Amino acid sequence: MSNSTATLIRNGRVITATDDYVADVLLQDGIVHTISQAIEAGPDVRVVDATGLYVLPGGVDTHVHLENVIGPTITADTFASGTKAAAFGGTTTVVDFALQTETDSPLGAIARAQASAQSQVAVDYSLHVIVTRVDDQVLKDVRYAMHHEGVSSFKMFMAYPGVMMADDASIFRMLRQVGADGGMVALHAENGTVIDLLIKEALEAGHTSPRYHALTRPSLMEGEATHRGIRLAELANAPIYFVHVSSNDALKHIVTARAEGIPVFAETCPHYLLFDDSVYDNDDFETAKYVMTPPLRKPEDQKHLWRALRYDDLQVIATDHCPFCMKADHFGMRSAKLRGAHDFSKIPNGAPGIETRLVSLFDIGVMQGKLSLNRFVELTATTPAKLFGLFPQKGTIAVGSDADVVLFNPAVTQTIHAKHLHSHCDYTLLEGRQLQGRVEKVFLRGQLIVDGEHWHGRAGMGRFVKRGQVRAF
Repeated sequence: MSNSTATLIRNGRVITATDDYVADVLLQDGIVHTISQAIEAGPDVRVVDATGLYVLPGGVDTHVHLENVIGPTITADTFASGTKAAAFGGTTTVVDFALQTETDSPLGAIARAQASAQSQVAVDYSLHVIVTRVDDQVLKDVRYAMHHEGVSSFKMFMAYPGVMMADDASIFRMLRQVGADGGMVALHAENGTVIDLLIKEALEAGHTSPRYHALTRPSLMEGEATHRGIRLAELANAPIYFVHVSSNDALKHIVTARAEGIPVFAETCPHYLLFDDSVYDNDDFETAKYVMTPPLRKPEDQKHLWRALRYDDLQVIATDHCPFCMKADHFGMRSAKLRGAHDFSKIPNGAPGIETRLVSLFDIGVMQGKLSLNRFVELTATTPAKLFGLFPQKGTIAVGSDADVVLFNPAVTQTIHAKHLHSHCDYTLLEGRQLQGRVEKVFLRGQLIVDGEHWHGRAGMGRFVKRGQVRAF
C-alpha cells in the first residue's frame, strides 16, 4: 500500500497530550493532512469508522534492545521480530542502541546497527549510542554524529565494570559536550563496583539462585549513583536522563534536583509498576524471568513511582525491552536465561515488554484512575519524542506530523499469552493476565500495518529518523 492512498478516520476520539475531542482525521501522503468535522471523502479515500475508539499518536518507545550484543549474550529479538511486536502493541517509533566496541568509534557503532536494521525494521527507528570509552577522537565523532548523522543521544553506564562501565570523568566529559550541543546523555545509574563485590560475596557463600540478583543490587546503590550523576550533570551545566528508574532511593534525588531547577529527566518501565520484589521470595529458576536491571523493588517504591508519574517527576514510560528466552531459542544459549542455571550472575538481565506497554498502562494506569488519558499519551508518545528530538514529526496527532496513528478500543478486554505475541521471546511477564483495552489498527506514515490480528506491514518499510535537539525544557 503506497503512501498516496489516503485514509479518512471518521468520528474517532482524538487524544493527544493536551487535547481530547471527536473529529475526522485525514491521513494523506504520509502525514496528518486534515483534522476537522465531517470531512468529505473523495472516491479514492478509504474510510475507517472509528466511532467509540480512541485515535492516539503512535507510541514512541525510547528504550529497546533488539539484536543487542551484551558481553557473551545477544537479545532474542531481531529488528524484524521486535519492530513487528512493537507495531502490534501500538508503537510506531523505537529508539534502539548502537554499542561502541573497544576498538571502534560511535560512528562505527551507528553504521553497524543501521546496516542490520535497514532491511528488517517494520516501524520507524533511531539510535542511541552506548559510549564505553571517551577520548578526544570519540568526542569529535560524537559531535559529528549529532550534526550529521541525526543521532543526538548517548547512553553511559555506571554499572557493569569491565564490560560497559564508564568512570565519572568520562561521563562528565560527555555531559559537558553533548549538553552544549543540544543533545542528551542517558545514564544507567547503579554503583557497579560495589554491586560486583556483593555479587562475588554472594557466590562465595554458595548463593546461586535468581533471587540473589535482586539481593545484590540494592536500591541504595541505584540512589547513590543517581545522586552522583545529577551532580556531574550540574557541574557540566547539561541535561541528563536516567533510564529505568525503579526505586524511591533514586527518585528522591531526581525530585530534589528538579525542584532546584536542574534539567533532570527520567523514565520508568511497566514492569516496575506491575510487579514488586515479592516475586523473588523463592529459589526456583522460573524467577529468572524477573531478572532485569535494576531488579523489581518494594510495593512502597511503586507508590512513589506512580506519584512521580502524576506530578511529572518521571516523564517517560519506556519498556527497556531486553528479551532473553527461558529455553534455548533460535540464537541458542547465547540468548537464553539458562546460561545462569547454576550462577545467578550469568543470567542475562532483561525482560520483554515491547508489545504490551500501551495496553498494560491503559489497564493499570488509566482504568484505575492513576493516569489521565492525556497523561497516558504524554508518557508513552509525546514526551519521549520531545526529549529525544523527534517532536513534532512523532509523538502527536497534528497537521503535518507523520501519520503514525493507533486506533485503540477501550471497551474490550484481552488475556495476554506469549504464544499470541510477536516477539521471539518465549515468555511474557503478563502470562494469563486479563487487561482492559486493545489496539485495533495501526498506521505507520499513513499505511495500515496492523488490522486486528492481521499483519499488513513488511520488513524494511521502517525508516531511520534523524533527530534534532532536545525540545522538553
